[in-house]
Amino acid sequence: NYDNSGLLVGDFSTVIKGVLVCLDATEAVVEEATNAGCNVVVAHHPIVFRGLKRLNGRNYVERVILKAVKNDIAIYALHTNLDNVYFQGVNSKIAEKLGLENTRILSPKSAMLKKIVVYVAASHSDQVRTALLAAGAGQLPAFEYGGFATLGVGATAQGNQSTIKLETFFPAPAERSVLAALYASHPSPDEVTYEITTLENADLSVGAGMIGTLAKPMEEQDFLIFLKKTMQTAVVRHTELLGKKVTTVAVCGGSGSSLLPKAMTEKADVFVTADFKYHEFFDADGRIVIADVGHFESEQFTIELLFDIISKKFSTFVVSFTKINTNPVKYL
Repeated sequence: NYDNSGLLVGDFSTVIKGVLVCLDATEAVVEEATNAGCNVVVAHHPIVFRGLKRLNGRNYVERVILKAVKNDIAIYALHTNLDNVYFQGVNSKIAEKLGLENTRILSPKSAMLKKIVVYVAASHSDQVRTALLAAGAGQLPAFEYGGFATLGVGATAQGNQSTIKLETFFPAPAERSVLAALYASHPSPDEVTYEITTLENADLSVGAGMIGTLAKPMEEQDFLIFLKKTMQTAVVRHTELLGKKVTTVAVCGGSGSSLLPKAMTEKADVFVTADFKYHEFFDADGRIVIADVGHFESEQFTIELLFDIISKKFSTFVVSFTKINTNPVKYL
């Protein structure tokens, strides 16, 4: 809810002529897109992150938007949508570059599933169940039509009757449609009895960071040298070496300091990320090596990732890499 992904500048009905992929949509990138005949810039970082009260070019954000609008350039951003997926995500690209194996999400997110329990007369249970399934209940990528039915006796003022207790799950955003289907299909909509609970199952395909193992253990110093070369960074800021082999590596593109406790819990030998503050390095506490490679450096290969995804899915326009290094941090 704090993020700003999606189409930030432009018209949804615009016909795409060409796409320029980048990490940051800067003025230079918008000019590059214009010169290259690309009318869409796909960036990882959203150029508009907080609310704007005016557009008069007083800062780089406003200047980028004005330049894009004047040149009919649309700007699209992905950000945490791409950060928090296992398959074809920012962290999987880092893991690929480092040759990590047996990878998994470092901090999986809740699957945001809910379970509904409904009581209905046995004679109408099939129609209610069918309606719930049609509304999106009982389906996960691994299987479909999941649910459970228990036959029992319902005691009512009119007497006992055969009653089915239906139990099934559904994605949290589908709650409104599931309830609408329940009321529309239930034989007594004014007397519907149901219960909804939130499930805490983790979705192993969605979450922050990634962790995996090297094909062969490496000495800490050797790993840091390998890391510096592979991530094409001018410097690796790191904590004190611990004098042991590096086998398990946790990674998080961008600002990942909040995941340090999780990396330590998962027994990572090294945590590769960026934007650690001075006092946060102390939190390693001799239990893990923090390796800060820089924000841009940790996410630069996202450009390759975006290029591959878009070019494989669409063949009606040209996809190009930006030739501009948008890293605002320089090293002496």
